[in-house]
Amino acid sequence: MASKHLASCIFCKIIKGEIPSYKLIETELSYSFMDIGPIAKGHTLVIPKYHTEKLHDLPDEYAADLLPVAKKIAKAIGAPDYNILQNNGRNAHQVVDHVHVHVIPKPDASKDAGLVIGWPTQNLSKDEIASEYERVKQKL
Repeated sequence: MASKHLASCIFCKIIKGEIPSYKLIETELSYSFMDIGPIAKGHTLVIPKYHTEKLHDLPDEYAADLLPVAKKIAKAIGAPDYNILQNNGRNAHQVVDHVHVHVIPKPDASKDAGLVIGWPTQNLSKDEIASEYERVKQKL
C-alpha cells in the first residue's frame, strides 16, 4: 500500500521517525501514539499513513483501519468512559492538518479531565429536517 506524506506535516514526520513519539500500535496503514498535549491521562492519537487534511479525502482502506486501532487502544487504556473524536477543519477545532482520531479517556463527570463539550441542540422543524435529509440523500 502506497503511503503519502507531506514534508512539512508534524504527523508525517512522526510516521517517518523524524520526530520521536510514544508509539502504541503501528499497522501497514495507521500509526498511533500518546498525545503530548493530552486533555486526560491516556489521550492517544490514531493517524493514517496517508497525508490528507479531511476525512472525506482519505482513501477508504486507510479510513477502515483507524477505528479498529482506536478500539484496541480504548480497551488497553481501560477507562470505562471515553470519547472517540475526529475533527475536520478549523471551525470544527482541527489543529493539525492531517486526519487523526483522538481516543480520550473521561475519568469522571468533572470538567477537570477528558473532553468537555456542550451539545447545542438546534430547534429544527420536521420540514427542515426532511429537507436536509432529501438534500443529503441526493448526494449519496
